[in-house]
Amino acid sequence: MVVDVEKWRQGGMTQKVEEWMTVQKQKRIYHLGSLPPFLLVLAGNIKGVDHRWNQHGLGGDNMEGKCRSLHPGPISLLHWSGKGKPWLRLDSRKPCIVDHLWAPYDLYRSSMHALEE
Repeated sequence: MVVDVEKWRQGGMTQKVEEWMTVQKQKRIYHLGSLPPFLLVLAGNIKGVDHRWNQHGLGGDNMEGKCRSLHPGPISLLHWSGKGKPWLRLDSRKPCIVDHLWAPYDLYRSSMHALEE
């Protein structure tokens, strides 16, 4: 997400996002993590980011966490959005094809050992 911080502050966006989070806390109105409050506040004032900046969805779909592969071309950020997380899949020895890209960053190193065996 890329934000014009000056416009964000001028529009009181932080307070608006927090208001939607309070509504969510009182009565669950969405099931998609942290993105909905931003979408509710920003409404039609958003634009897509080219895939080379954010390869999203590597955690698969939110229902089953099925594996997804990388899109073709250059990529700057890998985002394991979705239900399937690489640290869980590697530790359970059921990795997806892209989970090895995350393994070197495992602070507990248990995932690295799973790759070595």
